[in-house]
Amino acid sequence: MNINMKAIALGQYEGAKYHPFAHIDHELQTIFEPMDVECTDDYAVLQEDKLEGYDLFISYADFSDLEITPDQVQALISYVRNGGGLLVIHNGISLQQSQELEKLIGGRVTGHPDYTSLPIRYNRGSHPIVENLSDFTIDEEPFRFELSPHESAVILAEYVHDDQRWPAAWAHTYGSGRVVYLMPGHHLPSFQVESVRKLIRNSGMWAVRGAKSSDATS
Repeated sequence: MNINMKAIALGQYEGAKYHPFAHIDHELQTIFEPMDVECTDDYAVLQEDKLEGYDLFISYADFSDLEITPDQVQALISYVRNGGGLLVIHNGISLQQSQELEKLIGGRVTGHPDYTSLPIRYNRGSHPIVENLSDFTIDEEPFRFELSPHESAVILAEYVHDDQRWPAAWAHTYGSGRVVYLMPGHHLPSFQVESVRKLIRNSGMWAVRGAKSSDATS
């Protein structure tokens, strides 16, 4: 990894309805060491001149009534189109409140059953992110999705619940940039599962601007 790489992670510290960013910010910083990961709850970071200083944008934004302005939407879209990496973890898909960001991410959450034990199964040979990863089981919030896939979209992993298969992770390119969505990440214990940590790191390193494909499995 290029030690000069920088990431910015957006979450919600105060008043988070479901997924507080406290402590998870530290886990992200540890997972991506020695990359510099700056953590913030300030949506003002969604400006073109600010985002251009980062190689990776991580969304752990919680579902809230906070409006994302058209300028902020376009700033993130432009950032990825021009080569930035976007890693969206669990509730970070709340950016779906903008239809344009929903399309950028590649889907939207339509709901979820109760928190339960879920088997996560990788689609072998589907992508460099999952080449060296092993299937695992985790207690998690099983988000269900309506996908709006890109031509380059690859379903990296799936889970089975109520005899149905649902995507647990996907990746695609967008312009010159790369996007990954990961369903695991409901709360702090999720980030302390080694299999999840490896998945997050591999995904971020594939998505990060300028990263080589081989970095994704290191």
